[in-house]
Amino acid sequence: MNFKKKHEVEVLSAVVSSVANSVGAQTIVDVGAGQGYLAQVLSFQYQHSVVAIDACSHHGTVTEKRAERIKKHYAAQMRKHYPGIGIPNVPKTITCHVMSIDMLKALTSMSPHIDNVKRPELIGQVADDKTSLVLAGLHACGDLSVTMLKTFLECKDVKAVVSIGCCYNLLSEGCLDIAGSQCGFPVSCGVKSAGISLGKSSRDLACQSAERWRSLEQDAGLHNFELHAFRAAFQMVLCKYYPEIIKSSPSIGRQGKALRRQQQRRILQSSINCDESKHSSMPETISHMQELYLNPHMSESKTDDYSGSALHSHELSCNGGARYNETAAASKYLLFEKFTQSGLSRLGLKSLQETHFHEIWKEAEPFAVWGL
Repeated sequence: MNFKKKHEVEVLSAVVSSVANSVGAQTIVDVGAGQGYLAQVLSFQYQHSVVAIDACSHHGTVTEKRAERIKKHYAAQMRKHYPGIGIPNVPKTITCHVMSIDMLKALTSMSPHIDNVKRPELIGQVADDKTSLVLAGLHACGDLSVTMLKTFLECKDVKAVVSIGCCYNLLSEGCLDIAGSQCGFPVSCGVKSAGISLGKSSRDLACQSAERWRSLEQDAGLHNFELHAFRAAFQMVLCKYYPEIIKSSPSIGRQGKALRRQQQRRILQSSINCDESKHSSMPETISHMQELYLNPHMSESKTDDYSGSALHSHELSCNGGARYNETAAASKYLLFEKFTQSGLSRLGLKSLQETHFHEIWKEAEPFAVWGL
């Protein structure tokens, strides 16, 4: 865990444990548990019975493996210092995509009575025994936070809810005229009656924190800004060449880390070879990169020859020269092309022959300049 997540888990686990004790809850249900950090602290440190629900089976597997390692450690410590005291149970895991309030109600009803579950069809096997639960969520994404609140209101077994939401831009909207709709926004009857609608663009913009941008160093800020530009330009590619895909609101996941690692490797390599490149191959590299920028139909193999050599402004700035701006533009185009190809691959799409990434980037490039 990074320091931020560690701090959040430490603080929230203490709060959830206190709430669970105060209402006499027998089980804590961690909704949207991810890799189970919160669930494991509640289970091992605070000795609660915990069920971790997440849509990703990989997260469930990671949670189980880590929990077994922690259990072995606790067992060794208990045998050494507190012989005769039982070992706490590991969190149970349920792999299921929570799509509705009824589904979460069923899961919360069955969760204290069932071992690790990976088959959603078992949701109907609800035990008759009554129990008391606390719903907990750390970074419960989008509509999941709303579903937790509604489940708390409708399910009498749920005695309390402690939720830290996130990804509010992913809240569903636009169901104001649909009776019995389960949209994530608005929830308030007052806002519904006023007919207020945020829209996707406004929700996405609200995710951008001015404080966070100001806290970034120049290189990190520039990198984040470029990634936003690449994503926007990639959206243009989908709208123009794959209109049927864009209707489904596709997700390509995070590609920023991979690009950041590539750039960091290039910066390190350029620092080592900077003096050498001043006197050797940089003029030729610049020439080829300019050729690529002006002629985007160069062969892919030729593109790869130069994509790893001078794709970051740090490498180019150490050499200076009048051609810096043109070369930096070519560098950024190459990164955009890699970003787009990776995105298409993740969506299972092949690059169409008539797809001209260069034309899209030329249209988006004026808006991708830092400081505008």
